[in-house]
Amino acid sequence: MKIAEDGVARRGRKIDEAEAATRRMELLEAAANCFMRTGYHATSIDDVARSMGCTKGFIYHYHATKTDLFFDVHREGMRRLFAAVEPAMASAGDALAVLRAMLLAHARAMMDHHAFETVVAQGVQIHRFGATTPDQRRTLDDLIASRDRFEALFKAQTLRAAEAGLLGPVAPSIAVKMMLGALQWSIFWYRPEADAGEGARDRLAEEMVRTIIDGLRARPAAG
Repeated sequence: MKIAEDGVARRGRKIDEAEAATRRMELLEAAANCFMRTGYHATSIDDVARSMGCTKGFIYHYHATKTDLFFDVHREGMRRLFAAVEPAMASAGDALAVLRAMLLAHARAMMDHHAFETVVAQGVQIHRFGATTPDQRRTLDDLIASRDRFEALFKAQTLRAAEAGLLGPVAPSIAVKMMLGALQWSIFWYRPEADAGEGARDRLAEEMVRTIIDGLRARPAAG
């Protein structure tokens, strides 16, 4: 009887943990959308609670402050970028084909997770210009370090493509900042509600990446 009761208790805990994880993700989604619409400073915990249809107490159960909530949304945005791009690094083809696959994955992630990636960009601005406490700045430093690791994936692949003679005369560190900057700028002009039917995001990602790659690709020698 005791074994059966223990089994029921464990299953109950797993269900509770799964439900808590689902609710926490719903909270991050609601917060991301609020921060995207009105920015960090203008968004309140009340706004997030109304958006989610929960109490402020529920939010404070997971996050002590609005800043803590913002940081968690930022972390989730970076997690989603890594989750999108890392599998693309194993793509078939030469170094330029792999770089192209990584850029496509990044472009799609910027659209698929538009609100989260907007918050990631807001985090960079707060890091550069915002008034933060020492503890907050340490957390922001960790988040920026995560962005640096993400950028390093592209820098390494760009260097491989350049060393293979597949790119024109480019400085990989500058080329990467321009590539990622072009894709990340989409948070300012892309509107999910304007998607024109099935495959619209794939077509847009293809067009953005084609434009980037065409500008970097090695050209045949004249004559």
